[in-house]
Amino acid sequence: MKRQQRIRMTQADNKLQPEEGEEQPFVSHLIELRDRLLRVVLVVTVVFLGLTPFANWLFTQLAGPLTAHLPEGSSMVAIDVASPFFTPFKLALVMSIFIAMPFILYQLWAFVAPGLYLHERKRVIPLLVSSTALFYIGAAFAYFVVFPLVFGFLTHTAPQGVEVMTDISRYLDFVLTLFFAFGIAFEVPVAVVLLVWTGVVEPKSLKDKRAYVVVGAFVIGMMLTPPDIISQTLLALPMWLLFEVGVFLGERFAPKKEPESSAHGEYEPPMTDADMERELDRIEDEEKRNPGG
Repeated sequence: MKRQQRIRMTQADNKLQPEEGEEQPFVSHLIELRDRLLRVVLVVTVVFLGLTPFANWLFTQLAGPLTAHLPEGSSMVAIDVASPFFTPFKLALVMSIFIAMPFILYQLWAFVAPGLYLHERKRVIPLLVSSTALFYIGAAFAYFVVFPLVFGFLTHTAPQGVEVMTDISRYLDFVLTLFFAFGIAFEVPVAVVLLVWTGVVEPKSLKDKRAYVVVGAFVIGMMLTPPDIISQTLLALPMWLLFEVGVFLGERFAPKKEPESSAHGEYEPPMTDADMERELDRIEDEEKRNPGG
């Protein structure tokens, strides 16, 4: 009886994880996810209510890069009956999500962080902060650099006799597409670092495929931007440069390969039942020889 108890204790010690008390039930994870989603909705709603009185002013600021290049006496128009009312509120809602993005990402991080190891948390936090900053930088790059060039080009290429009068709802959809296209495109370094960190690719392999990446950047620029060469190029070039930054940083995040000797020489397979029996016999023999020890 005593030996059976010792065998069970030894087998329990050899297990990698305890049988109970380590993982929370699936329902508790769903409840936590629901609570965090409700917090996100609450924060976005509060920000939206704070921006609602300034909805028209926000749209005026957003339309600045276009109205600055419209011919004298021209203005934007509203084709739909309700678009003068709903379009500014749609912009306020998108801006509220944009402003609350750090809080949204924090809630996502707080939900997945308990399932990560300590060294993984130390690496994920800089990636999370940098991804948020890069998204904002991409959107700012679109507003201050891309919009003036694109709208200046498009308004001055209109045929003679055609007056440029853009609908406000279509303009909002157009600029939001560019905002998210440039915001996501500026996440390239984070994506490259994650691929290298997880071992999906190696930095050397990415360097060898640099030419394909450049071509792919221009293809993505063609798909995500309007059909003009300026916005396509202004999206493709930063993507390529940010890819190079990602490769440079990925070399520092790449997992280190262990030597063959350490990888195989230090590994000891788990003990079988027969091995444990022999080990227990050896311990009992030693206890009989040295009863006082």
